[in-house]
Amino acid sequence: MRRWDERGAALITVLLLVAIMSVLAVALLDDIRFGIRRATNAAENGQAQWYALGAEALARSRISRLAAGNGRTSLAGNWPDRLVQFPVEEGQIGRRLADGGACFNLNRVVEGAGEMLRRRDRGAAQFLSLLLALEVPPEDAATLTATLVDWIDSDALREAGGAEDEAYTDAPLARRTGATLLAEASELRAIHGFSEAIYRRLRPHVCALPTTDITMINVNTLPRARAVLLTALTNGRLLPADAARLIAMRPAGGWRDEATFRAEPLLAELSESGGPSDQVSLRTRFFLLETDVRHGDAEALSTTLFESTGLGEVRLVSRRWGAEE
Repeated sequence: MRRWDERGAALITVLLLVAIMSVLAVALLDDIRFGIRRATNAAENGQAQWYALGAEALARSRISRLAAGNGRTSLAGNWPDRLVQFPVEEGQIGRRLADGGACFNLNRVVEGAGEMLRRRDRGAAQFLSLLLALEVPPEDAATLTATLVDWIDSDALREAGGAEDEAYTDAPLARRTGATLLAEASELRAIHGFSEAIYRRLRPHVCALPTTDITMINVNTLPRARAVLLTALTNGRLLPADAARLIAMRPAGGWRDEATFRAEPLLAELSESGGPSDQVSLRTRFFLLETDVRHGDAEALSTTLFESTGLGEVRLVSRRWGAEE
């Protein structure tokens, strides 16, 4: 009996060892498969990003050609906002180049640099005019303008109707004002008073360029859907409907010079102080590139801002990986 008991115990031991080894083998194989998959994903993601950087190089070349013209940037070639797709090995690259300055620069509501940012009355008034043109109620528009200035400026003095740190520290998501230039227009969501509805109404018309300069808007590439920007630049004197008509009447090759643009009947009645003459240009300074790369199971999305210096140089200003907000 003892011999059979010993044989039974040995058999059970062997079976337990086989079961344990099987479990370990399965776990090891799972780790190997996971490691291979992770390495494959990393390789595909890396390759997708390299393709995106290649698309940036092509965009630089395109921008250089656009800037090398006769001093004007027009719609010739149908380049703005046109989706260009071309295949690559195991995937596809899609890119869309646009006029990155065809927007109201939110940072123009202040002036100065570094830790010396203060309210710019002209920029704040134009932002107020933009809100009113977008049919935001006057009281709300004044409050939103004040809170935007308070968020960006360096001082702790609250604008009339504005909001400094004390308005944010007691909020459910406590925070402080930025006290610096906006890096992205999506930061508006963090500012007091900018509801989702207001943000969605405003977003197509605004941007956050890395400067407080009065950046010029190229009227030769300005989309008709953003013609309301001319209303803002004229402090509401050029009505939104007239601004849309003005862009709709734009010559096929664009205005040949700024004097021709200013001579348009819709602008002739505006005085020099109320017109947009010193805020419009016929040359694009900033270009925005949106890239969508699909490679295998990977996807790389990027948004890149370039600056054309006008001297043949194209400078990378910023690059953002991931989908736009």
